[in-house]
Amino acid sequence: MIEHDKPIVKGPIDGNAYAVMGAVKRALRKAGLAHLVEEYVARAIGGDYDHLLAVSQEYVDFDL
Repeated sequence: MIEHDKPIVKGPIDGNAYAVMGAVKRALRKAGLAHLVEEYVARAIGGDYDHLLAVSQEYVDFDL
């Protein structure tokens, strides 16, 4: 379980995997959580697109 206040990714964002990951990484860095970026990426790329979205929602909230 991730223990931090989740930053918010505001949309719209392109729905492709690279755009989603980029938006999450930017939000983490902007919120002062850059130390979580490498962990996020490692977890997010470990499955299919649905897995990417599920992991992303553990790290950020989406306001699309």
